[in-house]
Amino acid sequence: MLVLFETAAGYAIFKVLDESKLQQVDSLYKEFETPEKANQIVKLKHFEKFQDTTEALAAATALTEGKIGKSLKKVLKKVVAKDAHEQLAISDAKLGGVIKEKLDLSCVHNAAVFELMRCIRSQMESLITGLPPKEISAMSLGLAHSLSRYKLKFSPDKVDTMIVQAISLLDDLDKELNNYIMRCREWYGWHFPELGKVVTDNLVYCKAVRKIGDRTNVAGSDLSDILPEEVEAEVKLAAEISMGTEVSEQDIGNIRHLCDQVIDISEYRTQLYDYLKNRMMAIAPNLTVMVGELVGARLISHAGSLLNLAKHPASTVQILGAEKALFRALKTRKDTPKYGLIYHASLVGQTSAKNKGKISRMLAAKASLAIRYDALGEDTNAEMGVENRAKLEVRLRQLEEKGIRRISGTGKAMAQADKYQHKSEVRMYDPSGDSTIPSTSKKRKFEEVEEAEEPETPVAKSKKAKKQPVKEEEEEAEEIPKKKKKKKDKKEEEPEEAEVEEVPVTESSEKKKKKKKKKIKEEEEDD
Repeated sequence: MLVLFETAAGYAIFKVLDESKLQQVDSLYKEFETPEKANQIVKLKHFEKFQDTTEALAAATALTEGKIGKSLKKVLKKVVAKDAHEQLAISDAKLGGVIKEKLDLSCVHNAAVFELMRCIRSQMESLITGLPPKEISAMSLGLAHSLSRYKLKFSPDKVDTMIVQAISLLDDLDKELNNYIMRCREWYGWHFPELGKVVTDNLVYCKAVRKIGDRTNVAGSDLSDILPEEVEAEVKLAAEISMGTEVSEQDIGNIRHLCDQVIDISEYRTQLYDYLKNRMMAIAPNLTVMVGELVGARLISHAGSLLNLAKHPASTVQILGAEKALFRALKTRKDTPKYGLIYHASLVGQTSAKNKGKISRMLAAKASLAIRYDALGEDTNAEMGVENRAKLEVRLRQLEEKGIRRISGTGKAMAQADKYQHKSEVRMYDPSGDSTIPSTSKKRKFEEVEEAEEPETPVAKSKKAKKQPVKEEEEEAEEIPKKKKKKKDKKEEEPEEAEVEEVPVTESSEKKKKKKKKKIKEEEEDD
C-alpha cells in the first residue's frame, strides 16, 4: 500500500512495509513512538518539493477544493502509476474520487488511514530526510498566511470596511456642518441680520459673508459670482438700512475663518460622497441600484459587513434600524414597525402612505436577494438589481392605480371589500337654540293659510282692510308692547295652528277686537 502525505514543503509518497499493523487502529500510535519503530512500518519512496510559496498555495487550494493540482498529477504519474496494482491511501475522500476517475488508481480512505496519517505527521522530521525542521516551519507559516488570504478572497475593491467608515464619517460631517453653520449665522447675524433672511442657502451664505466682511463693504463688493442679480441688489439695499450692531475687524476675521472651515468641510463632504458612491457600485452594485448608495451603506454599516447583512432574512432587512420600536411594540403588544432604514429608499418615499408597508416588504425581499448576490456571487454587474427594481416599479404603479380605480363607477364591487374603519360621529353645535326670537317659518305658513282662506270670507277681508291704518299707528306709537304681544301671539299660534283651517274668520275677528281695545286704552293714557 502507498500513502499520499501532503506537507507545506511538498508531496511525500510512503510505502507501507507492514500492512498487518494497520488492522490494530487503537494501538497503531505505539508503533510510531520512536523514529526507529516508524521506519519499520513506513518508508519514504518519493518526495516532490515545492519550488516556492506560490506553487504551495496553488497545490493547497486545489486540495481544499477537491481538485488535482499540476504538481500532484505529476507525482502520481511518475511514482504511483508504476505500481498501479498498489492501493493509494489518501486523507480526502473527494480527492480520491477525482484520482480514481482521471488516473484509474484505487484509493483507500478509512479510519485506519486517518490514524496512519496522524502517526506519520508526528514523526515527519525523521521520516522525510533532507528537509530541515526550520525550513518546514517557515514554509508552513508562509503557506498558512497565503491560504488565509486566499480563503478571504482579499481584494482592495471588495473591502466593505471602507464603506462602514465612510458613511459614519459622512454622518459626522453633516452634524458638524450644521453646528458650524448655525454658529456662523448667529454670530454674523448680530452685525448684518438681514443677510440671513435674503440668502437662505447655507453654503452661499458663508461664501457671501467671507467676501463681504463688514456690511459697509457691500456697496463696493461684486457678488455676481455668488448671488443672482436680483438677490445681490436686495442684499445691497438691506445693507444700507441694516439694524445690526457694529463689530471690530478682529471679530470679522474670526467669522471669516469660520466661513472658510464651513466651505472646506462642504467641499470635502462632496468628495467623500462621490467616493462612497463609487465604492458602493464596486462592492454592492445590485443593492445600490435597489435602495441607493446612502441607504445601502447604512444597512451594511448597521449589520457590520456585507457578509453579515447577507445572512439576515428579508424580514430583518425590512426593520433593520428600528430595533427599539420593534422591542417596545413586542413588550407593549402593539403593532410592530413596518420599516427601518429602508424607509429612506426612493421607492418607499414615492409611495402613498397606505402602500408604504407593502412596498417596503417587497423591497426588502428583493434587496436581500441583491445583497446575497453581491456578497457571495462572482459577477459584479448590476443586471439583477435593475430587473428587480423594474418589477417593483410595475407593482407600485399597480397598487397606486388600484386605489384610483376604486373611486370610479366600475370599481363599486371592489369597494365593498374595503377594510372596515371606525369613524366617530362629530356633532356640530347648533346655534339656533341661542336666539329667543322665533323663526319666521311658522309665521309665513300662517300667512299662507290666511291668504288661502280669505276669498271665502270677504267680510273679514274688508274689515281687515279698514283696520290696517290702525295697525300701522299702533306700531309707530309703542314698539315694546307690540313685541311682547307678538310673542304671546306666537305662543298662541302653535297650539291653534291645526284649527286654522276650521275657524279662520272667528280667530281673525277676535284678534282685531283685542287690538281695538288695546288702542283705546293707549289713547286714554296719552290724553
